Amino acid sequence: MNLTISGHHLDVTPALRNYVTTKLDRITRHFDQVVGVKVLLSVENQKEKEKRQHAECSVRVKGSDLFAESAHEDLYAAVDELVDKLDRQVVRHKNRLQDHHAEARRRLND
Repeated sequence: MNLTISGHHLDVTPALRNYVTTKLDRITRHFDQVVGVKVLLSVENQKEKEKRQHAECSVRVKGSDLFAESAHEDLYAAVDELVDKLDRQVVRHKNRLQDHHAEARRRLND
């Protein structure tokens, strides 16, 4: 799995990089056919403090590309929310692949 973590108006510290990689391990635990992951962490220059920290991720899996984004006042909370969204998408994608094959087997047995 290729993992790219970059920051926009933000230095990606080793602690932040480690936090993102440990959170993304949850995705590979559910679906092992992940080809590549690109994470972009950024800080928006807004006057209001809410949802200023922004995290977005593009996951390339076998058969599809998944994308999620999240904004929060805390970057770590934005990463948590982002991984939750991606995890739901990966599980749904995996179920679609498995259901498709099960349905084809049922048609062959009829």
